[in-house]
Amino acid sequence: MTSRLFAICFNATRPSDLARFWSGVLGWEVTDDTDGTAAVLPPDAAGSAGFRIRFLPSQESKTGQNRAHFDLTSTSPDDQQQTVARALELGGKHCDVGQLPEEGHVVLADPDGNEFCVIEAGNKFLADTGVIGALACDGTQAVGYFWSAALGWPLVWDQDQETAIQSPDGGTKITWGGPPVAPKTGANRLYFELALPADADREAEVERLISLGARHSDVGEGDGGRTLMLDPDGNEFAVRNPR
Repeated sequence: MTSRLFAICFNATRPSDLARFWSGVLGWEVTDDTDGTAAVLPPDAAGSAGFRIRFLPSQESKTGQNRAHFDLTSTSPDDQQQTVARALELGGKHCDVGQLPEEGHVVLADPDGNEFCVIEAGNKFLADTGVIGALACDGTQAVGYFWSAALGWPLVWDQDQETAIQSPDGGTKITWGGPPVAPKTGANRLYFELALPADADREAEVERLISLGARHSDVGEGDGGRTLMLDPDGNEFAVRNPR
């Protein structure tokens, strides 16, 4: 059986603080674990196939622009302004990544320096996706194909080497911008964590992912019973062992 997307993970210098920031921005529930990690859960977490956001402790400093960032949606110009104001009040800051003055989205960074965008209202591509419209990634067409097959999410965009996938149940899209892909500098701060059904064969699922183009990470077995792997673009991801 195919793994599901369990979480988007952030390596964070202060996991609890960053969780509270994102909880305040998104309006999602925050939960702290005893092992120093924290998470925010979507409102329908109890019965939803949607992902949570996990924050794991890390002392590695940020180097360069992240390979992935959230695009948050807006229902109106006032709603966009309110999201930006809320993020700034919670400790975010404006961020210059080369955006043009005439572009309608606002680029911000969270208190740990992770970039994200607040998209203007009326964006048709992100219509009906929820507050996190997209996880926008720097990556090749091949990696978009890989994740479509790995998660069982259909391609909803495949043009000019840009790809996007979305769960059959709707919700957040995951996009890859195609070439040129910036060189990777160190471990990604954001990465996917997959979960297996309780009765799944972990080794068989790992082999399936390898057959699709993944490979084992040099790090090997991760913390908390996770298998660490790399996708075809060299991005880290984790597979949670069945519990």
